[in-house]
Amino acid sequence: MADRYLIVQLADIGDLVLSTPALAALREAHPDAHLTLLATDHSAPVVEGAGLVNDIITFDKHAFDSPKTLLRPHNLRKALALAWQLRRGKYDATLFFHHFTTRFGALKFALLAWSAGSRRRIGLDNGNGWFLTERLPDGGFGAKHQAQYWLDLVGLLGADTSPRPAVVKIDTDDAGRGDLPGRPSMPHAHPRIVIHAGSGGYSLARRWDPEKFAAVADALHEECGAEIVLVGSADDDSAAVKAAMKTTPLDLTGQTTLPQLAATLQSADLFIGADSGVMHLAAAAGAPALAIFGPSNPDAWGPWTPSGKSIIVRSAPECSPCSYVGHRLGLRHGCPARTCMRMVTPDDVLAAARKLLNGDNVGAQRAAPLQPAPIFPERIHILGLPVDAITYAQWLDLIEQWIDSPLPEGEGPGVRVRHVCTINPEFMMIARQDVNFYHILTRADLCVPDGVGLLWAARHLGSPLPERVTGSDGVPIIAERAAQKGWRLFFLGAAPGVAEKAAAVLRSRYPGVQIVATYSGSPAPKEEDMIVEMVNAAGAHILFVAYGAPEQDKWIARNLPRLRVKMAMGVGGAFDFIAGVVPRAPLWMQRMGLEWLFRLYWQPWRIRRMVRLPRFVIAVVLKR
Repeated sequence: MADRYLIVQLADIGDLVLSTPALAALREAHPDAHLTLLATDHSAPVVEGAGLVNDIITFDKHAFDSPKTLLRPHNLRKALALAWQLRRGKYDATLFFHHFTTRFGALKFALLAWSAGSRRRIGLDNGNGWFLTERLPDGGFGAKHQAQYWLDLVGLLGADTSPRPAVVKIDTDDAGRGDLPGRPSMPHAHPRIVIHAGSGGYSLARRWDPEKFAAVADALHEECGAEIVLVGSADDDSAAVKAAMKTTPLDLTGQTTLPQLAATLQSADLFIGADSGVMHLAAAAGAPALAIFGPSNPDAWGPWTPSGKSIIVRSAPECSPCSYVGHRLGLRHGCPARTCMRMVTPDDVLAAARKLLNGDNVGAQRAAPLQPAPIFPERIHILGLPVDAITYAQWLDLIEQWIDSPLPEGEGPGVRVRHVCTINPEFMMIARQDVNFYHILTRADLCVPDGVGLLWAARHLGSPLPERVTGSDGVPIIAERAAQKGWRLFFLGAAPGVAEKAAAVLRSRYPGVQIVATYSGSPAPKEEDMIVEMVNAAGAHILFVAYGAPEQDKWIARNLPRLRVKMAMGVGGAFDFIAGVVPRAPLWMQRMGLEWLFRLYWQPWRIRRMVRLPRFVIAVVLKR
């Protein structure tokens, strides 16, 4: 009797498209096997009739999303009906094309495995795959492309794991097509450019501005007479793009089935869109794909084009990607600022579009790794976060190297900006709850040890640090060297007037220091464009940002690509101390590690923040 395999892929359209290379490899390796796909009703048409599987079972994943939704009587009945259907399938093996990112998610799939009753349960394991009988290590989102993960998974059943194109159902029949332009045999004199101004319903943060899509469409129409075709669903931004365009596009929004949409995409000379299921469908249909990425992970979900052409356009701030990185879900809906998508300009997209239309293929820009190679060689990790074992003298030498180093030829403003974080126990405890801040700390160029708690933790963990390096002391020390070397400084943040007072104090203390500008402002997204322009116009080498943690480092991280300084650093309350607005603890208290107690005396409201310190100690002890 032929083997019976159940493949579970209960995600959206794009995820199912990226599963089809593995399905094709599995079918090739086991031509007589009976393959059943468990998918969502929304995505199933992608593979219906494509010859990849024998049966498709559909299930509403939203009835399965949380314990609360699962226990509703209607959803519970649907889940029990699915369990009975799977049990009757008598599958020899169940393959899970999912990462078990959360414990509840792992429990859901364990229940599916129990329902199917398969002897073999195959999947990725990141520590939550306790119910699997055969497993591959899960390196996290982006360690491999999603399509390659599933190819490697079916490799456990003897399938070829080599990259191969995705396979989707393409409707090439005339019946019911009307005047849809997707038939591959239909000739067209000018380039046909298909634009999808959407991202699916999962995350609106992935969307690019409709006005920018319109500007690109008009420019390409003017340059090469391109025929512009808009596709997507009624929930996408096609109407806004069409309204902003000077030319008239062919609007097929909401008029195609998925197989018809695949045919339309197959006929395109170029596809332009953000991260979405339609983008993956375009790549699978063979269209040269230009994908605009912001918060989502291009290393995991970039266009899968092993035998085709694609380009990923992204502004690549330090905080991007912020969703689905490593083993964390991250910010599914991005941050409120969405600067990463706003910084992508029509000129960026046009340059990439011209390359694809000319037959070039520059490929994807890889996202920043969770823990990049450190600039300073002596780096330790405390609670999973980097701490550089650096002294003030070594730090000043590094800053001098950064300022003296010219920008590489051909690279734009900001590519050599160094982000320095003054990491302390409070930062570490915040980062445990704030995944965006965690990503920023792990990707920063330098994390100097600001806090006696870190000195204690490093000794406790067997990797002592040479000295405490703080932002409060670092700003005057850097200002002194700046006066000698001619470095230009910009003070951003703190309460109105405080930065000016701090600048006056330092000018008096270090004659000749060039503090070229000060500005209070705020980290609000509506202000950041103006503030970036102000900083760049000032011609500063070093930017100090005093918005408090974690907002100051988030502001730096998301604006890093467009800043024209050589170093940017969050300094917390440093301006307050220098200006004398808030007194520093006596030196003896600083040396004894009691500065926190002095600050608590002067600012009792900090008691809630101070609670993080004993939690940090407990976490370090348990880590040991």
